[in-house]
Amino acid sequence: MDVVLADRLQFAFTIMFHYLFPIGTMGIAPFIAWYNFRALTTGDRLCFQAARFWTKIFAVNFAIGVVTGIPMEFQFGTNWAAFSAKTGSVIGQPLMMEGVYAFFLESVFLGVLLYGRERVSPALYTASAIVVWLGAWLSGFFIVVVDAWMQHPVGYSIGPGGRIQLRDLAALVFSPFAAWQFAHVVTGAIVAGGFILAGVGAYYLLAKRDVEFGREFVRTGVLAALVSSALVIFPTGDRNSDNVTAYQPIKLAAMEGLFKSRHGAPLAIIGMPDVAGRTLIDPVFAPDLLSFLAYGNFRANVAGLTSYATALWPPVELTYYAYHVMVGLGTIFIAVAAGAAFLLWRRRLFATPLALWALLLIMPFPYIASEAGWVVAEVGRQPWIVYGLMKTQTAASPNVVTGETIFTLIGFVGMYFLLGVLFLFLTLREIGIGPADEPAPGGVPAAGLGAEA
Repeated sequence: MDVVLADRLQFAFTIMFHYLFPIGTMGIAPFIAWYNFRALTTGDRLCFQAARFWTKIFAVNFAIGVVTGIPMEFQFGTNWAAFSAKTGSVIGQPLMMEGVYAFFLESVFLGVLLYGRERVSPALYTASAIVVWLGAWLSGFFIVVVDAWMQHPVGYSIGPGGRIQLRDLAALVFSPFAAWQFAHVVTGAIVAGGFILAGVGAYYLLAKRDVEFGREFVRTGVLAALVSSALVIFPTGDRNSDNVTAYQPIKLAAMEGLFKSRHGAPLAIIGMPDVAGRTLIDPVFAPDLLSFLAYGNFRANVAGLTSYATALWPPVELTYYAYHVMVGLGTIFIAVAAGAAFLLWRRRLFATPLALWALLLIMPFPYIASEAGWVVAEVGRQPWIVYGLMKTQTAASPNVVTGETIFTLIGFVGMYFLLGVLFLFLTLREIGIGPADEPAPGGVPAAGLGAEA
């Protein structure tokens, strides 16, 4: 096996496993802040308990995320030293800002949420929840800034020896590419958070326990999932796709399985790309729709893969299938959330087992959609590690051999398997205990969400 391929497999495994946990923290954090705010402003006992319950699950996500994130930082030096040496002046800035401004912010105030409820004022406790939310999103933002620069480099100059140097920090941090990519990422995380909330609530309703919490979680989760599922498509997904069209047209062609340039290019609903035959097998097309979505004109020309050198093509099949998994699941999320919201409006959702089962079973799928989206972004960028500036083949460390990388990859697989089991055990344990066992602070009235339901 080529050493660069081994390095890529190792990084792909570690980052895809790690990314599961930021999805959880970014998706759950807004609900923790919301329940703490409601508890502060209404004195609702069950809001205190709900906030405490989700804080514990957030903390498990956060802890496993930290443990799995550290090895990726080291891989920049161990496996990707040539990349780090050439681009460190640029990527080092947002990575440092993520650690200093976001991670410390999030971790310090999470400590307040976990251990300071009886030690600080209710207002400071609620403010800590909001700061944890801010820290979780800010951490994701700085990571996206790094990736967006690799997708569309801005604010740089070429220095001595071909090193890429940071010229404009504001251009890097406030890049429109980064802004829309982050908006797409964070709305996807809220989709996950909303369905997690609704799924856990559905479990309680189906099990006929903690019914007051079940109703509140289902109600809040469904509405959040519906709004965020719509925002994932428009405007965030649409504007993110506009950037891909403008700056990465080869990726666009691979995403759609478009091999030949077309005026009035159709949108491929389904189909199987045949790279050797330069065609899409058994396609179902929406005529002219790709041209409209890409350029706002049903008859616009969309460049196909054959317009570019084969050496510049990304892995077409993987990019195409990942994109269609993401889009297909996004469509399902809209349908499930809209159906549940309709039943909620008709006051039938809590008594409809089929809908509750759908909310329960859909919980893992926003994670799959988010992972598929990252595959599209990163695999579709190939053969570039920094688009148009540095190819992946030249980015690996020259003194690392294939066997070393495979050996450590096996170690990561074993260690992360144990961490995954631990995460599931701790999370399911908290769900099994339930929010009702969390004592409310003294002096809080007993009336709560049960009266609202």
